[in-house]
Amino acid sequence: MSFTEHLRELRTRLLDSPATVGVLALALIWPSQHAIPFLIHLYLKGIPLHAFGPADVIMTEFRFSLYGAIVVGLPVLLYQTWMFVVPAFHPKTRRLVYYYVAPSILLGATGIAFAHFFVLPRVIWALVAITQQIAEPTFGVEPTLNIILIMFLAFALIFQTPIVMVLLARIGLINVRMLRTYRRHAAMGILLVSGFAAPDASPLTMLMLATPMYVLYEASIWIIVLLESSWRRAS
Repeated sequence: MSFTEHLRELRTRLLDSPATVGVLALALIWPSQHAIPFLIHLYLKGIPLHAFGPADVIMTEFRFSLYGAIVVGLPVLLYQTWMFVVPAFHPKTRRLVYYYVAPSILLGATGIAFAHFFVLPRVIWALVAITQQIAEPTFGVEPTLNIILIMFLAFALIFQTPIVMVLLARIGLINVRMLRTYRRHAAMGILLVSGFAAPDASPLTMLMLATPMYVLYEASIWIIVLLESSWRRAS
């Protein structure tokens, strides 16, 4: 492909990805009207939420549908990224992308489930307890739901770590030796990111965020070890 053809290919990929997210977001607007009350009852039992502006609820529904579209559309986004890169490699590697679609969906769902069962209940009630020490909880619907949705989106993306690392290893940007050499640096970076991301600044919340990230990092190393031999045979 010439340079101009590469630019055209990039333009096509960049248009397809936002278009996919936009169509999915429109499709999720109606379900969000039912999902948001369910989430409020699930995580904030007995604590009413308030709208401080006429557009708060609409913006919350829009944000919910947008985040949901990103999570649901992750396989398509990864596909578009991979298919832009893969022409630089052997044509047989094109079919490899299909092997990553199902694991991507499964890992995203696992991340959301982890956030639902282990992280969100503890984080929200920790924040409520901190608030009750000083003031009566009067939460707005938009910022409260924003925390919940960001946590869902964050864990759906965090659990994509093995997919991303395997793809990078497949195209030769990283390898097992590099990942093992910089294991300590990765652990420190994960702890720093978790410290900034923890909404209640609690060490427990920080560890709950950091633990799955580091476990996924180590799991990615072993997955790459298992796959490298088959990659060498294919080469």
